[in-house]
Amino acid sequence: MPAVILAAALFALGAAPAQAQTAPAAYPVKPIRMILPFPAGAPSDLVGRTVAQKLGEKLGENIIPDNRVGAGGNLGLGLVAKAPPDGYTLMVSSPSIALSPWLYRKLPYDPEKDFAPVAPLAVIENVMLLHPSVPARNLKEFIALAKTRPGKLNYGSGGAGTTNHLANELLKYLTKIDIVHVPYKGATMATLALAGGEVDQVIVSVASVLPLINERKVKPIVVLSEKRVGALPNVPTAKESGMPEFLMSIWFAMYAPAHTPREIVMRLNREITQMLETPEMRQKLAGIGIDPWTGTPEQLAQFQRKETARYGVIIKSAGIQPE
Repeated sequence: MPAVILAAALFALGAAPAQAQTAPAAYPVKPIRMILPFPAGAPSDLVGRTVAQKLGEKLGENIIPDNRVGAGGNLGLGLVAKAPPDGYTLMVSSPSIALSPWLYRKLPYDPEKDFAPVAPLAVIENVMLLHPSVPARNLKEFIALAKTRPGKLNYGSGGAGTTNHLANELLKYLTKIDIVHVPYKGATMATLALAGGEVDQVIVSVASVLPLINERKVKPIVVLSEKRVGALPNVPTAKESGMPEFLMSIWFAMYAPAHTPREIVMRLNREITQMLETPEMRQKLAGIGIDPWTGTPEQLAQFQRKETARYGVIIKSAGIQPE
């Protein structure tokens, strides 16, 4: 019997209730938990709570942020991987979902098989900062300086495997310069070390360093993005600086457990996309140095695969061994 006829026959015999159990027409009918795998006050927490409030208003149900911190974000991701795929557990992830396969030997989840990509959310661009004493006015001059002083210049980061570490490893990979890594306990500590003259350079999110830039305690020379950042209109992009491959953004996206009904995923995607495209939301995010980012679940899945592969190249070139 042709599949279409068989499906129609089953529907006529009362298959509709079983379908309704898989993808309920009424969603949501209770509060939704949103796992945030990083601490309160972190960029991912800021994005998650902003999205949770507005998305909850659109869905007509509360979305409750739940910070589950630990193991570089893997604790939260592991909880979501094991949650029921019913649309009532969501997660905001940062690049950790693409980084972790290269940084940890064992993970409590499979990054591709255990999650259903729902929607891109936001991007925070990174900026390279120099201490004012470093005699370089732009990226080209910094690279030239580093080549004349191999092993003499250093850079701070929030620790091995963080995006501010890997951004500099990408720079080293592209230019073959020799600059020394100085890890700190978090990007904030690295930035303060730069302002205090302990290190020569850091790459951190624009949103986190605007006060220091405005006070001229640090010197921005390039943003690691394809277009200029509104908060730093006079700072050139990597492409404008002659290095179009020198890109490293901090991105955030929403995921659900694998096998969450397609209808729920697409409902969430539509609501999120519409929400992010409103002038109110764009203005709210811009005020904290964040750009909205929209797309389909399929585009998010493809982006994640590309980012995972790209991070693998950088991590291997840096000689970082998984824990």
